[in-house]
Order: sequence, then structure tokens, then C-alpha cells
Amino acid sequence: MAKITAPRGTKDVLPSESYKWHYLESVLRRTAANFGYKEIRFPTFEHTELFLRGVGDTTDVVQKEMYTFEDKGGRSITLRPEGTASVVRSYIENSIFSGGLPVKVYYIAPNFRYEKPQAGRLREHHQFGVEHFGTEDAGADAELIALAHSFLTALGISGVKLEINSIGCPECRPAYHRALKEYFEDRREELCGTCRERLEKNPMRILDCKSPVCRQIAENAPKCIDYLCADCSDHFEKVRRYLDKLEIAYEVNPRIVRGLDYYTRTVFEFSSDSLGAQSAVCAGGRYDGLVQTLGGSPTPGLGFGSGLERLLLVMQAQGIEIPEEDSTDIFVCALGEEAVDLSLKLVNDLRHRNVRAERDTLSRSLKAQMKYADKLGARYTLVLGDEELSLGRAKLRDMRTGEQKDTEISAAAIESEIAG
Repeated sequence: MAKITAPRGTKDVLPSESYKWHYLESVLRRTAANFGYKEIRFPTFEHTELFLRGVGDTTDVVQKEMYTFEDKGGRSITLRPEGTASVVRSYIENSIFSGGLPVKVYYIAPNFRYEKPQAGRLREHHQFGVEHFGTEDAGADAELIALAHSFLTALGISGVKLEINSIGCPECRPAYHRALKEYFEDRREELCGTCRERLEKNPMRILDCKSPVCRQIAENAPKCIDYLCADCSDHFEKVRRYLDKLEIAYEVNPRIVRGLDYYTRTVFEFSSDSLGAQSAVCAGGRYDGLVQTLGGSPTPGLGFGSGLERLLLVMQAQGIEIPEEDSTDIFVCALGEEAVDLSLKLVNDLRHRNVRAERDTLSRSLKAQMKYADKLGARYTLVLGDEELSLGRAKLRDMRTGEQKDTEISAAAIESEIAG
């Protein structure tokens, strides 16, 4: 019978690798907490309408990449392709704003997109995201970027480039759309089929096309920052000034528009070339109209997302060592039926004292038990045999130094020796 393998674009995280995820997630959680963000959790699937309205039906995510199916009740359901729309839905549905503004939340969750698997971007990939609701202040944009800069620095990732842009608001964007449409209309036939459709619905999406031909045509397209209204221009200047005050280096890149329709004003990307072609390791921006689009009261918002798989790959490429977790504090070796019985009780008592304790369950020889304890990375070992049982005492051995201590055979005594 043929073996069953994981679906293409998914990946197991094995026990030998999970400590890296624990370390990464701990840094992300700690950084988010330092900036005043609290965790939110939400469903893996949502009603499809949420993403059609929230993400935008002209985006590649909606047009090409969503895992959508009909459930047994005849409802259209979609596996979550991105986190922001789900957070906004929860923000509205649960009246999170009633606790006062601003609301600042973060999440670490899987997303699902049907696309060609690539480095750090699987069909099921995991994302760290933060969302901030309730303020139009440009300082919030700078703080959001500072949060991303902070966790990248904490992880030891170097050589990261920050690019920012402003894509305006509903007041100034129509004029920019007209300029784009006029520009691309002259080369309509050279555009890919998808971009010819975008030309009618949302010409800004052409700037985000991955087709080499469309990208080349877009090189000389009008720049959004040349069409900003006074308010958007002032907002962008303030963002830049605040970043300068925070001493966060950046470049203005007028080609950054982000791939989702809900963005307004500030957009940004942190990218690294450690994986070959330069790729984004964190990206986001402001979405001041999304809460209202999804049925809430007009509320400004901003946020970003960062893929965990890609962060781990960048860290690996840069030779950043992730500290391994000590998995076992003590391994109790037992010889003889009475010692085996005692080891079962002793190990259980130690575990209740938050000591990571293990014992042999395969009837190994003492030599094999010691070898296995070393393989587990046990900090200490304790050998129980007839002599130890008769005395009520045993030798506690430090596996790193070889030093031995005489100890009473009790969980309390052993815990005290290990802690000391």
C-alpha cells in the first residue's frame, strides 16, 4: 500500500526543529507585548464574503489563491488567506472597541493560499501579524514600523532594507487611477490578461503584477506620491520625520503598493536578499477604510504581517544560531523490578515539581540507559539499584561536569540539589 505524504506546499515541524519556532515565537510575543499589543485568536476558516469584501476581488489572493469550498449547509467557506480581515471582523463582531481606543492586537496563525510553493512561502504558512485600530496619527505608523524593526533586530537579522510609500486616500486616489489608466491604455495589448482586467477595475494592481513584461511596463508609470492630496502629503512627511527621529533608515519606493485592496496612505516593506532574490520579510501599512467596509463604524487602522517560515530561512542563511531548549533535567536509571517501580513514582513526583524528568521504558541495560540519557541531553542522571534502595540514597551525576553528589531518594531532595 502506497504511503500517504503531506500535501504539496505544506511542511511538518519535527521535534528536532520545533525549538526554533518556540524561540522565534517568544521573541515576537515579547516584542509585541513591549509595544502594548495583546494576543487575539480567530477561526481558521471564515465566510467567503469576508475576504471578497475585505481583501478585494481584483487581488491575486481572491482571484487565484483562496481555498474556497461549500460546507454541508450550502455556505461558501474559505480557509483564511490573511489575518487582517479576520481581526477586523472580530473587532466589529465582539465590540472590542468598547474597551477604549486605541486597540492593539497581535496574532501568530496559519494562512492558506493556493500558489506555487517558494522559499518561506508555502500553501500553508504561518504569520505573525499586528493590528492597531483607532488613530490617524502618523506617529502610530512610525511606531508600527519601529515594532517590526525591533523584532528583526532582536532576532539578529542584518542587512534588512526598509522601503516606504504612500498610496493616498479615497480623495486623491481617483486622479492617480486616471493617470495610471491613461498610461497603461497605450500599452494595453502588451499587458497580461489579468492586468488588462485590472486596467478597468483597479489599475494600481498592475504595479503589483509579477509578470516581467508588466513589471517592465510599470517602471515608467506615474508615481502615486505625485498625486497625493494635502492631507496625505502632510501625513507622509510626518511619518518620514518620525522615522528619522527614531533613527530607522528607509528609502521611499513609489512602486510599493501592497497586494491587497484595503491599504491607504502608508505602505512599507522590510526585505532581505539573504535568500537570493530580494524578498519581503515583513510588510504592511494603513487601512483606514476597512472597518467601515466590513460593516463597522469609520475607524482608522494599520498593521503588518511577517511570515515565520521566511524569518527562519533568513536566520539560517545568515548563520544565526538559535539556542536549543534543555529537554530533560534528569534521567533516572533503574536496575531491577523494585528500582523500576520506584523510578516510576519518583519521576512522576519530580514532574509535579516542574522538573523535566525521564526514565527508561524499554528495559535497557545500565550502559544503554546512560547512553540514551546523553542522547536526550539530560542535565543530570540518577542510578537506582539494590544498594541505593537499601540505603535510601543515590548518586546524582552532573552530565556536563561529571561531578557527583550524594542525595536522598526523594523528589524534594533531588529538586533542591538540581536547583542549587
